[in-house]
Amino acid sequence: MKQPKALLFLVTLFLSLNLGYAQSNSFETLKSLEIIDQIYEHLELYFVDETKNGQLAKTGIDAMLKELDPYTVYYHESNIEDYRLMTTGQYGGIGALIRKMGDFSFIAEPYEGKPAQVAGLRAGDKIISIDGKSMEKKSTEEVSDALKGPKGTTFDLVIERQNEGTKSFKITRDEIKLPDVPYFGMLENQVGYVKLNSFTQTAAADVKKAIENLQRQGMKELVLDLRGNGGGLLIEAVKIVNFFVPKNQLVVTTKGRVAEENRTYKTLEEPFAPNMPLVVLIDGGSASASEILAGSLQDLDRAVVVGETSFGKGLVQRTYDLKYGSKIKITIAKYYTPSGRCVQRLEYYDKANGEKPTEVPDSLLKSFQTKNGRTVIDGRGIEPDVEVALEDLSRLSAMLLIKNHIFNYATQYARENQIVAINSPFHLSDLAYEQFKQYVLAQADFDYTTASEEALRKMKETAEKEGYYQDIAAQYELMLEKVTPSKDRDLDKFKKEITLLLEEEIVSRYFYQEGRAKQQLYADRVVQKGIEILQDSKQYDTILKN
Repeated sequence: MKQPKALLFLVTLFLSLNLGYAQSNSFETLKSLEIIDQIYEHLELYFVDETKNGQLAKTGIDAMLKELDPYTVYYHESNIEDYRLMTTGQYGGIGALIRKMGDFSFIAEPYEGKPAQVAGLRAGDKIISIDGKSMEKKSTEEVSDALKGPKGTTFDLVIERQNEGTKSFKITRDEIKLPDVPYFGMLENQVGYVKLNSFTQTAAADVKKAIENLQRQGMKELVLDLRGNGGGLLIEAVKIVNFFVPKNQLVVTTKGRVAEENRTYKTLEEPFAPNMPLVVLIDGGSASASEILAGSLQDLDRAVVVGETSFGKGLVQRTYDLKYGSKIKITIAKYYTPSGRCVQRLEYYDKANGEKPTEVPDSLLKSFQTKNGRTVIDGRGIEPDVEVALEDLSRLSAMLLIKNHIFNYATQYARENQIVAINSPFHLSDLAYEQFKQYVLAQADFDYTTASEEALRKMKETAEKEGYYQDIAAQYELMLEKVTPSKDRDLDKFKKEITLLLEEEIVSRYFYQEGRAKQQLYADRVVQKGIEILQDSKQYDTILKN
């Protein structure tokens, strides 16, 4: 009789138990593993259809890890590219962002100098097929996977370009490295700017190169932008802190259940910019290594932190190799900044089964002191020294983005203006905005509601239930008329806001990621506040010594 595969799995399991659990006599652990194996064996023996063993195992592992936290992740051998992208910023592909619109995915933004741009692909190209396989109704993940592959491999791509019909391309994939520093440059009055998007293995080296380049251009003060940076490698954050603080300075401490994971990280070298005035920008998308960098510099009173409160991820992960080319990333510890605080906002471990994590209660928050005696708290991310809250987009602007009208008009603009001199900053003409307005008004399927309209309609329902509506009907109709969307009126009302979005998207058609980043700076209130603080030494010193 043929022995089931599960028996082989069982032998392997108990060998693992003997080796990996030699130090543990946990009956519950052994019991649980044995039950899992029995379930696996019975499914393979008796389930009505042929079981997909690999898929079953991955589903079970993913469900188990989901009970822990979002950061403990299993990487199947087929998903190792995702792991490589996370740690190195590298993947094999064509170098382009894509987005879904309707039943197809479109090229959203080619990276300058990468295979997509070199081959002639443009933002707005509809992806019809890859190697003869239709991409209609495929998810962006499926399309992205089809575009990726080992460096040097070639594939056939068919796209459809507005007013030009279908076009065929033969593209050779290359090694794509997403830049940790997508842009750096001089702002004004000897102030430099460095945008850091991630903490891969080259983050510290790239930041150092950017700073040294700016110093050669006369930079005396620096704005370091960590907004939207979700983190990465802890050690890279420590290295960047070392650029600005003395050797042997404590930067971060990690503490876990396993004593071996209790570690301290100190600066190892003398800093090359120890006295440079520094502003660090953060927002709700700044997390993990970004918070280590910003929080450490804040605790040491070495930088003024400006912007919005950060995400609040005070957890440390480590990746372990598994058999058959797979890996697992496990949360092993919490980290603590020099003052002793942990910025972790959400509690994942004590929640009841199936419940969402909750914030650490206010009653459990603790206060800590920076080097100069300023008060900071734990459990809420990094709170900026100077808060600059961004204004919310109007409902109209948000819908123009969601419905891709900003994107589509930028594509049309670039097609009709093949040769264009874009100054710094680029300003959209009134004529071009009027053309955009007419384009939007012609979209029959474009409708939206305002928050005020929704609130009024809910008030009407309540008033009707309570019998008051007839008394306020006339006033209600007048108010509703004022807040009911009028595309024509609102496109004029929010012209300034919409124009900024259009200018940024249009610039990216000609100057790609660097052009977009540079264009954003001109209307960036947070950057302008950073410049203001750096240019006012009294204000800068007062904040850090307060």
